[in-house]
Amino acid sequence: MTETKSFQTAKSQFARENLSLPSWLKRSIGKASEISTVQKIIKKRGIHTICEEGRCPNRGECYANKTATFLLMGQTCTRACAFCQVEKGQAPMALDPKEPHKVAEAVSLLGLRYVVLTSVARDDLADGGAGWFVKVMFTVRESNPDTQIEVLTPDFWSGKKKEVAQKSRVATVVAANPTCYNHNLETVKRLQAPVRRGAKYDRSLRVLQWVKELNPTIPTKSGLMLGLGETKEEIITTMKDLRAIAVDRLTMGQYMRPSLAHLPVAKYWTPGEFTELGEIARSLGFSHVRSAPLVRSSYHAGE
Repeated sequence: MTETKSFQTAKSQFARENLSLPSWLKRSIGKASEISTVQKIIKKRGIHTICEEGRCPNRGECYANKTATFLLMGQTCTRACAFCQVEKGQAPMALDPKEPHKVAEAVSLLGLRYVVLTSVARDDLADGGAGWFVKVMFTVRESNPDTQIEVLTPDFWSGKKKEVAQKSRVATVVAANPTCYNHNLETVKRLQAPVRRGAKYDRSLRVLQWVKELNPTIPTKSGLMLGLGETKEEIITTMKDLRAIAVDRLTMGQYMRPSLAHLPVAKYWTPGEFTELGEIARSLGFSHVRSAPLVRSSYHAGE
């Protein structure tokens, strides 16, 4: 069967956009042998990493530096954010009771010194998956006591009495004492609705604020994607909002459109612009800043 004219047009449009990528967004993904080793280990155990599911451009570098980001609770997300290429659906798979041990084993086999645990949103679970984060953390620590664990959680907003439940779920993860607690705002306040369907700017700020209230010694972190139509002034306002609740660390990187089904890129910010924004972030008091086109949430997290 031949392709329809509309499909051919769509393919051509996406191809043109990919071909028009600025030179600074084109890079080698790293040594094939290192990537293959990680892929074999995680595939054999039926576990997932956001490095692979999100096709992160830095995964080769991170694997070489003994860091990786595991995607917990399956690969189907109950949210439908317009920027993300992780699989969406309202009927995610049942939790794998062996997942904590599989992740711990993979950490041991790969000799990982720093691990980031993230997850799809699981609004279908009674606690949003907070308890599962803790279970995986404890299991990893049992066999890898020297490995540091950062968490990158969803907002835990679901079920009845949502705000009370949300704070309780955040408290559950904080009590497990992660090395760093990350929750991404992703974009500026004005663009939250079209970019993060089902999420809210103030709701996400509350997650990070509660972490500091519950345990001020845990570093907090957030990340922004640039190129969705935000202005420099809006980015700076967002930085100030994060610093107002004592967020310590910030990552900023370029949004890159995964497919025609996702939001288009409104602007490719230049390396110089990212450097300038990083300097502004440091001047506002962030202790750790990573700001460059190919930076992602967990980039150089171990530092």
